[in-house]
Amino acid sequence: MTMYVWGYLHEYADEREDILDAVETVFSSGQLVWGPHTERFERAFADYHQVPHCVAVDNGTNAIVVALRALGVGPGDEVVTVSNTAAPTVLAINAVGAVPVFVDIDPGTYLMDVGQVPAVLTERTRCILPVHLYGQCVDLEPLERLAAEHDLALLEDCAQAHGARQAGRMAGTVGHAGAFSFYPTKVLGAYGHAGGTITGDDEVADSMRRLRYYGMDAERYYVKETPAHNARMDEVHAEILRRKLTRLDAYIAGRRAVAERYTEALADTELVLPVTAPGNEHVYYVYVVRHPERDRIIEGMKRHDIHLNISYPWPVHTMEGFAHLGYKTGDLPVTERLADEIFSLPMYPSLSPSDQERVVDALKSTLAAL
Repeated sequence: MTMYVWGYLHEYADEREDILDAVETVFSSGQLVWGPHTERFERAFADYHQVPHCVAVDNGTNAIVVALRALGVGPGDEVVTVSNTAAPTVLAINAVGAVPVFVDIDPGTYLMDVGQVPAVLTERTRCILPVHLYGQCVDLEPLERLAAEHDLALLEDCAQAHGARQAGRMAGTVGHAGAFSFYPTKVLGAYGHAGGTITGDDEVADSMRRLRYYGMDAERYYVKETPAHNARMDEVHAEILRRKLTRLDAYIAGRRAVAERYTEALADTELVLPVTAPGNEHVYYVYVVRHPERDRIIEGMKRHDIHLNISYPWPVHTMEGFAHLGYKTGDLPVTERLADEIFSLPMYPSLSPSDQERVVDALKSTLAAL
């Protein structure tokens, strides 16, 4: 039986009755877009994070876009972030006309090296955008201080860190706003595209609500704020997410159990295993390991009918589509080196111990044959 890094079918089998009831509830309600189910999900997600506002949108990229615009980031502004991320993080910066400025990553956690941020700040810097990659938080306290000292917006990319904590504070609640993706693979995933942003700032929340709806106020067909577009969440995704949110802590517990089994079983191999930064509570969106023979390992695992993944094989600054930014190979050495070595093992809450044992046995056999 073919095994992939992620799969939802076992989870769907367990939750099928509730998921289909959510669909029936919405489809028979008479309202499919921007209605009471979206409002209920927004309230529940905000309450889960103990913040006043959640603004639901149609995908994680737009969660960043509307947040950047609401925070006053626009053409010519600089946004400090990392190249070791999914391209949509940077595409969202481009979408508002801003310029991404990259810093390198920590070689142990693969997260933003916050010590490099002060050196890249200029008079054009408007925002710091840390990416909470793979399921744990960037070191936020020094970024919080920098943002306050230089009057910068701090926007957290939480697409891979639902429910993660740092020093007791939840991902997305430290900065001025926190953007989430609810793509199906995420720790909290919909059955299609969906996203949302949380904030404690009333004005930022009001602006985001307008920006996701053509720049209009909800009460009238009048454009108040531009540039804007349609980025509303569908009601069916909102209701599914609201119900799945009640199981989020259980999903996280399941992922941590899978990670613990991997860490114990692979401790005696030459793989570099994940490191959790001090003060972090990891939610293991993915379980990322390292090996200099990464590509041979991935090919070897295919012979066992196990297909692994690379998150991410091409640093953003090396992609042809971002050549206009002026970066060259060698500018971010840690990011570039790790991109040649990292890969992800199957990770999802419904991954059974027996299936995980199959992965471990195949991996050890592949490593022994190198």
